[in-house]
Amino acid sequence: MAARLVKQCTCLLREATLVPPATAPAMAPVGRLRLAQVGRRTLTSSATSPSSHFPRSLSGLLKKEHVFSARPQQQEVDRLIEKATQPEELLELLSGGHRLHENHAALVLIQLSRLLSDKPEHKASLMQDARFQQLLQLVNSQIASVWHGPLVRLLRSLYTLALPAACKQLQSVEQEVRWRLRRLRYKHLAFLAESSTTYMQQRGSQELLAELLVSLERRWAEIEDSRTVVALMAKAGPLSEPLMNRLEDKCLELVEQFGPDELRKVLVTLAAQNRRSVPLLRAISYHLVQKPFPLTKGVLLDLAYAYGKLGFQQTQVFQRLAADLLPHVPGLTSGEVAHCAKSFALLKWLSGPLFEAFVQHVLDRAQTVPVPHLCNVLLAFAHLNFRPERPEQEDQFFSLVHKKLDSELTGLHPALQVDVVWALCVLRQAREAELRAVLRPELHGQFLEAKSPKDQGTLRKLLHVNASAQLEHPGYAGPCLPAAALVPGLSALDRKVTPLQKELQDTLKGLLGSSDRGSFAVPTQYGWVLDAEVLLDPDGQFLPLRNFVAPHLAPPSGSQPLPPGAKRLAFLRWEFPSYSSRSRDLLGRFALARRHVQAAGFLVVDVPYYEWLDLKSEWQKGAYLKDKMRKAVAEELAK
Repeated sequence: MAARLVKQCTCLLREATLVPPATAPAMAPVGRLRLAQVGRRTLTSSATSPSSHFPRSLSGLLKKEHVFSARPQQQEVDRLIEKATQPEELLELLSGGHRLHENHAALVLIQLSRLLSDKPEHKASLMQDARFQQLLQLVNSQIASVWHGPLVRLLRSLYTLALPAACKQLQSVEQEVRWRLRRLRYKHLAFLAESSTTYMQQRGSQELLAELLVSLERRWAEIEDSRTVVALMAKAGPLSEPLMNRLEDKCLELVEQFGPDELRKVLVTLAAQNRRSVPLLRAISYHLVQKPFPLTKGVLLDLAYAYGKLGFQQTQVFQRLAADLLPHVPGLTSGEVAHCAKSFALLKWLSGPLFEAFVQHVLDRAQTVPVPHLCNVLLAFAHLNFRPERPEQEDQFFSLVHKKLDSELTGLHPALQVDVVWALCVLRQAREAELRAVLRPELHGQFLEAKSPKDQGTLRKLLHVNASAQLEHPGYAGPCLPAAALVPGLSALDRKVTPLQKELQDTLKGLLGSSDRGSFAVPTQYGWVLDAEVLLDPDGQFLPLRNFVAPHLAPPSGSQPLPPGAKRLAFLRWEFPSYSSRSRDLLGRFALARRHVQAAGFLVVDVPYYEWLDLKSEWQKGAYLKDKMRKAVAEELAK
C-alpha cells in the first residue's frame, strides 16, 4: 500500500511539472518553479501519470489558488525609490515615464512614510496631492499581487501616514492582510504586532487585531529567535493572556540564548505588566548569577527596578547588583540614585556600602540635587531604617535635608509632605517646625475623611507623626490631630489573622486563665495595634485590666490608677515581612512602632517569627512567653 501511495505522489508531481514548450511563459509562477525544481531533483521513477486515478489534477487546484509572480530583477526605478530623500522625488516617478507595477507603488508609499516620519505637518498636504491619491489607487487595484513583505510594511506605513480610518484604500489593505494571515510567515506576523498594534487599537481595527493575536498564539512554536519573543511580550503580550502564557513558555525554552539586554527587556516587560511569573524569574535569575557577562549601568538599574517592582527575592542576584552598581554610583544622576534606592527599598535589601555611596553622592551634589529626588532617597532610607554609620556624614546629610525642606516642604504635594516628615520620624530626625507643617488643620483636614486606600495610608502616617510629636518631643506645643481622628477605624482591625498571631493569642489565653486579665488586638491612638496587653503586679501576677486607666486607647478609658509597682506589657509579634531581607533588623515602620509603644509606657515583649518557629509543643510556647515577660521586667528594673 505504501508503494502505491509513493507511485501516486510521483505521478502527481510529474503532472505539476509538465509545461508545453510552445506556450511556456518566460517567467513561470513561483509555485510551479518550486515544484519543477523538486521534480528534477527527486523524481527518478519511469512511471507514467495516469490521470484517471485523479479526477482533479494538481494543475486544476493550483489555478484556483492565487499564485504570486516571481520577484523580478531590480530595476532602475527600485534604485530611485531607495535613494529618494524628498517626497517630491518619489511622487515624480509617476510622471517620469517609469513603468510602475503594484509592488513599486507599495514601496513608494513605504518610503514616503519614512521620509515624513519626522515631519507630521507635511502629511496633511500630502493627502491633497493628486499623485498620492493615484498611488493609493494603483496599490488598491492590484492589492492581491503585492508580496507579503511589502504588504505588511505597507499597512504600517498607511497607519503612520495618518490616513483616515474610513479610507477605502486603507480598509482594502487591512482586509487583504486578514485574508493572508495564515499564509504569512511568522516574522511578518511579529512585525505587524510590533509596529501596528497600537494603531489598530486607536483606529478601531479590532477584527484584524483579534485575528492577528489568535494567529500569533496558535503559531507560537515557530518563534526561533530571542528578539521576536521579547518584542512580542512587550507589544502583543498585554493584549492577550493566552499569547502571553505561550510567550513565557517560549522564553523558558530560549532563555539560555539570551544576553544581558534580552534578560533586561524580559524583566522590564514583566514588571510593566506586573506579571510575577515565578518559573521565568527563577530561570532569569539563574543565568544572571551563573553567566559572567558584564552588566552595564543601564542594565543594572533596569534589573533593580524590575526585581523591586515584582518583589521577587533572589539573594545572589541582589548581591551581584549591589556589587556591580557600587563603582557606577559617582557617575549616576540624582534621579538614577533616587530610583535605585527606591528599588532596593522595595526589595528590602540593605547593602551598607552601596547606601553609604548614595549618601556621599547626594552630599557631593548638595547644591543641585532636586528636592523630589532627595525625598525619594530619604523615603528609601526610612523604609530600610538606614542611617549613615559615620556621625559626621550623618549630620551633613540630615542638615542638607532640613535646609532643603525649610523652604520647599510646604510646596510639595500634601501626601508627599506627610511621607517625608514620617520618614524623618522613623529616622529620629524630625524637627518641631516640620511636625507642625503636616499637623496643621489646613493639611490634615483633607485626609480625615479618607476613602481611598492611598489616603487611608496617608492618614495612618499622620497618626504616627502625631504620636512622635506627643511621645518623642516633650516640648511640642501643637497643633495636633483632633480627638476624633485618633479613634481607630474599621480598617485597623479588619485584618486577616496570621498563624503566628493565632498561636500567640491561644498560648497567652492559656497562661492568663481568665479573659479579663488580658486584651488582644488592641488598637491604640498612635496608629498601632498591639497583639496583646497584660498588667503585672510587683509580684509578677496578672491583674485584671478592667477599670484601670488606659491613656493609650482612643478615647482614653478607665479612672483607677495603676497599683504601685505594676507593669503594663505589650506583646508585639514580628512576622517574616517585618525584617530586612536576610537579616534580623526590623524595617523602619516596625522599628518606629516599637519605639512608640515603649515611649507610651509599655514594656515590650517581642515575639519574632524565627524564635517562635523553633517551639514545637504548647508547653514550650508557654514557657517561652513566661521567660520573655520575666526578661522584660528584669531589664526595666535594671535601668
